Amino acid sequence: MYQNKVNLIGFLGSDAEVRTANNRSFTTLSLATKSSYKDKKSGQYVSHTEWHRCIVLGKLSEFASTLTKGAHIQVEGELRSRQYDNRSEERRVGKECRSRW
Repeated sequence: MYQNKVNLIGFLGSDAEVRTANNRSFTTLSLATKSSYKDKKSGQYVSHTEWHRCIVLGKLSEFASTLTKGAHIQVEGELRSRQYDNRSEERRVGKECRSRW
């Protein structure tokens, strides 16, 4: 059995963006999660913020489009990788969480 499941809890870094591709609308979210640990040598806490691109599809997309910067949310979905060309026409690979309900 295989399972591709992601559960993220964090804060939105910007307002939700509604986009349309292939006559289907979806909502894009920029979600920040944070982790920290105590450095053994210095005794100081070190924190790290990770940014996630989340794509919300289906009926949940309508609700997600109302979310604003700073909202504390939980997103459950699957991890997907995608390839794209940046402005310099270089091939890039990105990871995103896709939520569909």
